[in-house]
Amino acid sequence: MTISDATKLSPAGAVSVRPLIWIGAITTGTVVTNLFAPQILVGLIGNSLGMTALQAGLISTLTLLGYALGLLLLVPLVDLVENKRLILRTLGCAIVAAGGTALAPTPLILLVATFILGASCAAIQMVVPLVASMVPPERRGQAIGDVMSGLMIGILLSRPLASLIADAWDWRGYYVTSAVLMTVLAGALARTLPTLQPAAQVGYGALLRSFPRLLREEPVLRVRAWTAALVMASFTAFWAAVALRLPDAPFHLDARGIALFALIGVAGAVATPLAGRWGDRGYARPMLIGSHLMIIGALALCAWAAVLESRIAALLALSVGTILLDLGISTDQTLGRRAVNLLRPEARGRINGLFVALFFIGGAVGAAAASAAWSFGSWTMVCVVAGAFGVLGLITDIATKTGSS
Repeated sequence: MTISDATKLSPAGAVSVRPLIWIGAITTGTVVTNLFAPQILVGLIGNSLGMTALQAGLISTLTLLGYALGLLLLVPLVDLVENKRLILRTLGCAIVAAGGTALAPTPLILLVATFILGASCAAIQMVVPLVASMVPPERRGQAIGDVMSGLMIGILLSRPLASLIADAWDWRGYYVTSAVLMTVLAGALARTLPTLQPAAQVGYGALLRSFPRLLREEPVLRVRAWTAALVMASFTAFWAAVALRLPDAPFHLDARGIALFALIGVAGAVATPLAGRWGDRGYARPMLIGSHLMIIGALALCAWAAVLESRIAALLALSVGTILLDLGISTDQTLGRRAVNLLRPEARGRINGLFVALFFIGGAVGAAAASAAWSFGSWTMVCVVAGAFGVLGLITDIATKTGSS
């Protein structure tokens, strides 16, 4: 196994890479559901605890805010603290926070618990670069793609799974299930993760202060984070509005039908390992161009589906468009992660934290843009705005080759 010069792997870490990739994919896919499940559970939680509309709205907001702070304040510790211990402790905090959310007797305790849970979900972005560092550079895209497939599946399944668990049990049942699954995964990680000691010889404050310098000195990080933010904006714009459109003609889907429709997007996760493999073979640039063209075409297809008279034809067109959209987004995300993980090994925690934080901002912009577009021109305008983000990505592909090799 080839290990970066900037890291030191203990004998205990001399493990087979394939089990590490699998457990990494399962872990990221499981943990990430905690970030998006509140969006579907907020109504049930609010009614159960007698929360005001403002308090209920804070559930999802604080979860995502906690995650954003975790990316910026916790993930950089990957460059300073032994990685296995850091991941297990962060995941342990997530388990406690999920349990606290499930048992929360008051709105205040629940909001605090969800904030801590969101911050602890930053463990995801500690696992991905650790797995990437365990393989040679020429196979890094494949490894990242495999782990990212778990992450994408978790994102796409989070809402329908939370809905189904809450329907069968209640909203507390989702958080109990999450805590149990993360406990099982923590045990598996304790046995599987190698011991990886970072070589950075700086303090925590210096790590945080290095963020602007990394952005300034690494054009690959800037460009790939930019396109990742754009496609994430397309993703969140589409999924934030599609649930509002599906109940109406010509789709006529009820709540259960909408949950089942969300499962269609999982098909897009197949692109992540394929994109990683083809990126390793030198086809990153044409695949990036193709991914952004696919996003543009997919959203045009989704807009057209809404004006069809046949319900079956409309659902088929929308389903194909959804799959193509998720294929394009998964491809860009995987190739972007591959590119940034080939940068400075001694700064992989900070680089990954920055990369994810920046495309996370893109997701927030997409959600806001979808809300404005829906008010201005309903579904068609949402598709136009989401497609525009893809156009900006395509323009970036044409303007620069940075990070596409």
